Amino acid sequence: MKTAYPITEHKYDMIVVGAGGAGLRATFGLAQKGLQTACITKVFPTRSHTVAAQGGISAALGNMGEDDWRFHFYDTIKGSDWLGDQDAIEYMCKEAIPAIIELEHQGVPFSRTEDGKIYQRPFGGMTTHYGQGTAQRTCAAADRTGHAILHTLYQQSLKHDARFMIEYFALDLIMDEQGACRGVLALDMAEGTLHLFRAQGVVLATGGYGRAYFSATSAHTCTGDGGGMALRAGLGLQDMEFVQFHPTGIYGAGCLITEGVRGEGGILRNSNGERFMERYAPNAKDLASRDVVSRSMTIEIREGRGVGEHKDHIHLDLTHLDPKDIHEKLPGIAESARIFAGVDVETQPIPVIPTVHYNMGGIPTNYHGEVVQLKNGNPDAVVPGLYAIGEAACVSVHGANRLGSNSLLDLVVFGRAVANRCAETIKPGQSHGKLAADACDRSLANLDKLRNANGGTPTAVIRDKMQRTMQADAAVFRTGETLSDGVRKIREIHASFADVKVSDRSMVWNSDLIETFELQNLLGQALATIVSAENRTESRGAHAREDFPDRDDQQWQKHTLCRVDDAGKTSIDYRPVHMVTLTDEVDVVPPKPRVY
Repeated sequence: MKTAYPITEHKYDMIVVGAGGAGLRATFGLAQKGLQTACITKVFPTRSHTVAAQGGISAALGNMGEDDWRFHFYDTIKGSDWLGDQDAIEYMCKEAIPAIIELEHQGVPFSRTEDGKIYQRPFGGMTTHYGQGTAQRTCAAADRTGHAILHTLYQQSLKHDARFMIEYFALDLIMDEQGACRGVLALDMAEGTLHLFRAQGVVLATGGYGRAYFSATSAHTCTGDGGGMALRAGLGLQDMEFVQFHPTGIYGAGCLITEGVRGEGGILRNSNGERFMERYAPNAKDLASRDVVSRSMTIEIREGRGVGEHKDHIHLDLTHLDPKDIHEKLPGIAESARIFAGVDVETQPIPVIPTVHYNMGGIPTNYHGEVVQLKNGNPDAVVPGLYAIGEAACVSVHGANRLGSNSLLDLVVFGRAVANRCAETIKPGQSHGKLAADACDRSLANLDKLRNANGGTPTAVIRDKMQRTMQADAAVFRTGETLSDGVRKIREIHASFADVKVSDRSMVWNSDLIETFELQNLLGQALATIVSAENRTESRGAHAREDFPDRDDQQWQKHTLCRVDDAGKTSIDYRPVHMVTLTDEVDVVPPKPRVY
């Protein structure tokens, strides 16, 4: 192995994998704390998927009316359908306020109110007085908030002298015999060379795995590489059955239309022109939480009130809004609707359909961003040297359903938390422990096998089968029958990967090989998702089963932990939901029915 693939070794205090909002906030924070930090990213940082986040980032600043972080805490727990960890949710909602002010000081160009404060818009599920009023809590930079945040964080990372390894593909975590993470093996795609990055800690900020589905708002790069690496390292992934469908992806294109459109007064209408959300969520209407709106739309379509030639989608109507407001607050949306749907939003409704948008599940962590696993009966055993943040992680602040504008917040708050934690626990320039001579062998064997794979099925064919099966059998509504059928199919598709064909044998810019690695990462997570969904016999948040329509707190108020080995064998354990708070500033919210 050694001779065929020479490896260049690099030593840093910290390695961050991924340069989206979470990865850049961690990179900048770690560098700012004096830790020598390198960020490995497969795309140029400002092309990371955070750039596509539109609507905004939540924090109870109270700029547009009364608000309190305790209201935000309550809304997030209710949104999570009581599967969120309340200690982590308290941390996020309280830290939201200083985190946003920091972003503003770092240069994020937020939209402003008349008196110069950060502009905030209403978003689904965000209320005041524990569900009584509507909160304007989502801080926005027009409808390009992610773009504004990502560019600012990249500039700050460069200012603080972080190193970037751009267009490097992370292959595997390098673990020692004690199960601690000691670094990452990565491929420089431009040069075709292998690099071992040694570090005291590795932060996985690799984003979600939306591309396991056929129709998703995710970029084509969202292949959940961190989750794939964690599975190959023998770690379990948490709550993978909870996949969020955004109610408003453009019909046919999947491109996202932000919830901010409904926050600014946009209305969903069926073929009768009726504002049907008044029936399903009489109080919140179009701003009920995402799972509720997605299911309501799906019911309208099923019952024959869909729009279009095939009656298979819904209209999002902005025609009653002031064109001046559209130009000022939703310029990107007007442009997207024109390009991807061919409509002028001032005179025509946008055709929309629920589209895969976000993964609530991921690599389990505590609120410091440290990866945790169930070990010797301890559900919160920390994996030394390994951290995960953002959509790749499951801190469980989102539980069974994420509230809109809590994802950008999650990135910033926990990116910052990891930097703070590492500054407390790691000394700059510490010497690196010994690594076994064969530490990289397993990863190299996988690389060699895939590079020389000469089976009968091209990568794209396997990927298409996986995406179509997930779209059909692990969708907005699920039944035992479709799930068991889906599990059988995904197991077969996972097994068919042994027959994959890679036609390019080179190491330099081998996109065929890279897509095959990405497919390997997706397949493990697709399998974990559908197996976990079949296993959970209740409906909670985004996981809606028609054969088990009710939430079952006796049996199921717990986190699923699913492992998938290289052969596709799955095993399921559980972790308890943290029904505790960090301080006495707020009380635990006990479970109750979730209505909007």
